[in-house]
Amino acid sequence: MSSPTKTIQLGEIGKVSMCKRVLKHETSSTGDIPFYKISTFGEKANAYIPSEIYEKYRAKYSYPKKGDILISAAGTVGKTVIYDGSPAYYQDSNIVWIENDETEVLNSYLYYFYQTRPWVTTEGSTIKRLYNDDLRNLEIRYPADIIDQKSIANTLATLDAKIELNNKINAELEQMAKMLYDYWFVQFDFPDENGEPYKSSGGEMVWNDGLKREIPAGWKIGTVENLGTVVGGSTPSTKKTENFCESGIPWITPKDLSMQTGLKYISKGSRDITEKGLKDASLKIHPTGTVLLSSRAPVGYMAIARNDVTTNQGFKSVVPNKGYSKEFVYYAIKNALPAIIQYSSGSTFSEISGSVLKTVKLAIPPQAISSQYTELVQSLFKRQDVLEQENQELAELRDWLLPMLMNGQVVIE
Repeated sequence: MSSPTKTIQLGEIGKVSMCKRVLKHETSSTGDIPFYKISTFGEKANAYIPSEIYEKYRAKYSYPKKGDILISAAGTVGKTVIYDGSPAYYQDSNIVWIENDETEVLNSYLYYFYQTRPWVTTEGSTIKRLYNDDLRNLEIRYPADIIDQKSIANTLATLDAKIELNNKINAELEQMAKMLYDYWFVQFDFPDENGEPYKSSGGEMVWNDGLKREIPAGWKIGTVENLGTVVGGSTPSTKKTENFCESGIPWITPKDLSMQTGLKYISKGSRDITEKGLKDASLKIHPTGTVLLSSRAPVGYMAIARNDVTTNQGFKSVVPNKGYSKEFVYYAIKNALPAIIQYSSGSTFSEISGSVLKTVKLAIPPQAISSQYTELVQSLFKRQDVLEQENQELAELRDWLLPMLMNGQVVIE
């Protein structure tokens, strides 16, 4: 399959359109129709408009049709969403689309074309605003044969669909593991000696002054330090280029965790350090299974180390070496996170300090109970890890194929 290619400007495909402006007083935090601002585009809406306004504006003004490719013109410029036809409204001028009848270019092809754009100025800096003329004048190179366009888009969409399926499975696995943790260690309905839910079956509960609530008899009050060794990190001198490399010792920052939202495991950050960098910063290597917790800028991001790693100073991580598994420690910290963050917000800037971790009290179960929990969820964690790594490989394949298919270097037979 290799049809001739054509090049035209997007303005020749159709006009740039946007929704009618919605005024602030017309929105609310709850309501009928989700209203997507640039800050929530492609995510969960936090504003809504009444059905009456939606129906009126949709009938009277420009509105996308199902399959149109919405694109952000501000914020993260070039972010795209395929409109699925469900009732929704979009912020004017910041979220736009090309009115495309698909006689020349399929929307599915246009979607992947957008992914190939660097969205930078001729000087190389990131575009802060995508104006309508910028979009109209953008040249698109595409196969003249619609069938070829469809083949390219379908190949890439198949990879995206597999990634999405894996994400869905992982979300379900996460829900199962977290639900079981809550059932056992928050509601205290772990199996008693007869296999019955402990608290619901009348298991003995004891008042704890430190926690200001009842906990099961035999449980103790403690802190994160009872679950493992709390470790930190540091930064090698950035003035010494020999301290950093692309493939060396994994070195992770809070920003790295913030950029992998939804993932449970992490292997490495955006850059590694060398042996010289390790010595320069007197860094300690944290073993596989360390539960990473970002303690500053931003606070509260978590991940489990898939392999040996180091971190910068923006972490208070926990090495589970006191009889509790990484699976239990992960959720114990995650469950205590709201209290940890609350205690950390009193300083000039939010930071989880060692004293904060000693302040937040936890109900610590006997290790025999946490071990039973680990046996049940360990396979779920392993499956999540496998699917996350599979998604990384699929994404790398897609990102390699994308420009090759779009510029004709790779041809689908």
